[in-house]
Amino acid sequence: MAERKGQNYLHGAAILTAGVVIMKILGLLYKMPIGNIIGDDGYSMFLASYNVYNVFLTLSTAGLPIALARMVSMAHAANRPAQLRRTFAVAWQTFFWLGLACTLIMALFPHQIASGILRNPDAALSIRVMSPSVLLVCLVSAYRGYCQGFGDMIPTTVGQVLEVLVKVLVGLALAWFLMHKNYGKPLGAAGAIFGVTAGSAAALLYMWLYKQRRYRDEPIGDEADTPDPDGLIFRRFLRIGVPIALGSSVLALLNLIDSSLCMGRLQDAAHFSYQQAKELTGVYGKAQTIFNLPAAIITPLTISVVPAITAAIVKKENDEATRISEDSMRIAAVLSLPMGIGLAVMAKPIMTLIFPGSHASGVTLLALLGLSSVFVCIVLMENAILQATGHELLPMLTMIAGGVVKVVINYFLVGRPEINIYGAPIGTLASYLVMAVMNFVMMCVVLDKNPRLRVILLKPLLCTLVMGAAAWALSGLGLRFAPAGRMGLLLATLLPIAVAALIYLVLSILLRTVTQEDMALIPGGSKLARLLHMR
Repeated sequence: MAERKGQNYLHGAAILTAGVVIMKILGLLYKMPIGNIIGDDGYSMFLASYNVYNVFLTLSTAGLPIALARMVSMAHAANRPAQLRRTFAVAWQTFFWLGLACTLIMALFPHQIASGILRNPDAALSIRVMSPSVLLVCLVSAYRGYCQGFGDMIPTTVGQVLEVLVKVLVGLALAWFLMHKNYGKPLGAAGAIFGVTAGSAAALLYMWLYKQRRYRDEPIGDEADTPDPDGLIFRRFLRIGVPIALGSSVLALLNLIDSSLCMGRLQDAAHFSYQQAKELTGVYGKAQTIFNLPAAIITPLTISVVPAITAAIVKKENDEATRISEDSMRIAAVLSLPMGIGLAVMAKPIMTLIFPGSHASGVTLLALLGLSSVFVCIVLMENAILQATGHELLPMLTMIAGGVVKVVINYFLVGRPEINIYGAPIGTLASYLVMAVMNFVMMCVVLDKNPRLRVILLKPLLCTLVMGAAAWALSGLGLRFAPAGRMGLLLATLLPIAVAALIYLVLSILLRTVTQEDMALIPGGSKLARLLHMR
């Protein structure tokens, strides 16, 4: 089989991270005007349908592309092109039937889902419009898993950016047109959601063309290359992918339960009207859009951790596995603490700038979610470490425990009129704190040596506290003395962020929170370390 040039896992992680940054910028440019066009109540319909989509999408695709990538990599390494072709064919059919089943459920029963589960009847049209996306993204995942099996991360990144770009253009145009013509917010939200379907179709076309051009001409192989039976490949495919998919599905299901529970408790227990409940859940959804950014930055970095820890364990270098785990946790803290605390102390200018005219509760919601995002990032890294050590089921157990905590807290707090929607981010904070603690205990059990919390958290926390105090003071001064209008608000937001980031960078270098050895792990990091005079 002809060799193809792939990226090593560190460069692959860097490519994925760059793609995620671009996607999140485009995604913010999508959701920010959408939220302003259709308002808080319209955004609740948009968010409700998105949460349904995420559950079906996670059930269909989370874990299975990873399984396909591993099986393709094994066939490629063993020089078995016939096995490789058979593996992709079985996986493609699996993705197709899973995606079709989920699409039909969303298309045929949108009213039952919107009214009976989400308590948001106006979201039914958005759910139906979004239904084809699940099938399309399932097929996209088949092609992505295939390419990733060769270590080729470029089509994944390009396809994701293309998907988001088309989503932004189509969704914004339709939402603006429908609202401008006074068709109503349910139809406006559906128009915004249709951008997801259009983007998925564009990504599928790109991935199909990429595979046809790059991977079409496989050698026939010799007589010894007899592919395994379809049934065996299918069972192996599910055995690898299902545990990861189930663990990921817990989080998607939690978001769906969160949306439904908030709408129900705000109306039934806190005695808010349907319109008021939609506005509160809508502004909560807007805050969640910003809250998801730190986790999106961390996620690609976990990719580089898994193979490194796995390799150390296979070589029986258990001390090295512990060292890598500890370093990866420290790097996660270095990145997540300033992002999370920054969102918390800068919640007012950020929320006012991005979603002007939203419900006033959005500021406090974002501040609470900013604190939560720190633990979300830590949990993601802990999950990667546990999966790398061969304990894929442990993260699922911790997420279930955290999910129970979230549901219980939401049920009681959101139902209290004086707390109402603020109970939702409190539940999120508590649930991820529980997950982080449980995961850490399990890491101490499965690793030969306990990761040291002092090494992981002390220096990043100290740098973050100084940075957070500076950002809080500067943003307060900015909001008081900056010129009125959008430009003044922009200045009062960006200037404190820039100064706080500079303070954090200088402190991190002085205290050696990030070392020259850490920088050497990323492409171009050594040059940057020399430029910054890091030791």
